[in-house]
Amino acid sequence: MPGTPGEHELQERHGTTRRADVFYSNQILDHLNERMQTFIGRMDMMFVASAGASGEADCSFRAGSPGFVRIIDERTVAYPEYRGNGVMASLGNISENGHVGLLFIDFVQDTIGLHVNGSAGIVENLDMLARPEATEAILRDIARAGGRAPERWVVVEVEEAYIHCSKHIPLFSRRDKAIAWGTDDATRKGGDYFGVSSSLVAARDEHC
Repeated sequence: MPGTPGEHELQERHGTTRRADVFYSNQILDHLNERMQTFIGRMDMMFVASAGASGEADCSFRAGSPGFVRIIDERTVAYPEYRGNGVMASLGNISENGHVGLLFIDFVQDTIGLHVNGSAGIVENLDMLARPEATEAILRDIARAGGRAPERWVVVEVEEAYIHCSKHIPLFSRRDKAIAWGTDDATRKGGDYFGVSSSLVAARDEHC
């Protein structure tokens, strides 16, 4: 039976067990079928949920060219880690606890989502090049120059794949945006949009 003990306990408490069982039976796979693979192959963004060994959770955003998450086979996907802020929150969690949840949402065409839950591992580029399952697309990605070259990969063994229903997903229009892949320029990255840096500086000045 899919789901956690906590899910099943709350289903019993709130009377949703029968509805949940229908979903488990009709919507959850332990692999990616062809339509799921095609869907991932046109996505240019996803959300990554992870948690460290102590259970502290993090949700992060990943983006790239359409199909940047590479399908290795029906039970395995790999996504690139590009140059970021150096914190490595998701990778740090994965190094302690390999369970991850990937969420792909199509906001601009079909307004549908796909959950992919599984077990993740970090693979450096050199190790990926040596893996027999590395696809031609992955090899081309590693050979890229500049900011779109992956620094490393996260390989996810699929355990659950299921739909995120359409009814609450908004429909957006796509607009062109120049993307500065791999930049360290603070302005291009958003600067101090939320005023955190300036507020911390002000707080430190008050205590000086």
